[in-house]
Amino acid sequence: MTAVSMEPRMPQDNRSVFASMGARLAIARNEVGLTQTAMAEAIGVSHRAYHSYEKGQRGLPVEALVAMADRFEVDAAWILLGTKAVRAAHDFEALKRIETSLDQRLNAEEIKIKSEKRGAIVARWYQSHVEGREVTDDDVHTWIELVRE
Repeated sequence: MTAVSMEPRMPQDNRSVFASMGARLAIARNEVGLTQTAMAEAIGVSHRAYHSYEKGQRGLPVEALVAMADRFEVDAAWILLGTKAVRAAHDFEALKRIETSLDQRLNAEEIKIKSEKRGAIVARWYQSHVEGREVTDDDVHTWIELVRE
């Protein structure tokens, strides 16, 4: 007789939505320079809950999303759907190019990293772009090596 899990099963498409949203949460959090603990406190959720949002295990409550949008001027539509930009003044096209470039590199080298770690690399890369610093292949390689599973 096999054991039956009593945990609710999340449909595959919700996992994908939550994983994408979690990666965007990590990008936004890194951009404003907060730890997961500090962001959790700032938006009124526990660290454990916030961690599960970034990992894509749960959806972010509306109240927490509103708190993040109000406090840090993060675009709620971007967090939820990936539309527009992280913040109104940001270069969304550059962010898409950075994400594409990173994904191509990871796929070419057959490297697997967690979505929140991917988000941290994208955030660093984008921050360099915003500050006008050139990102070298060595920079990207170092960032990947720091977060590899």
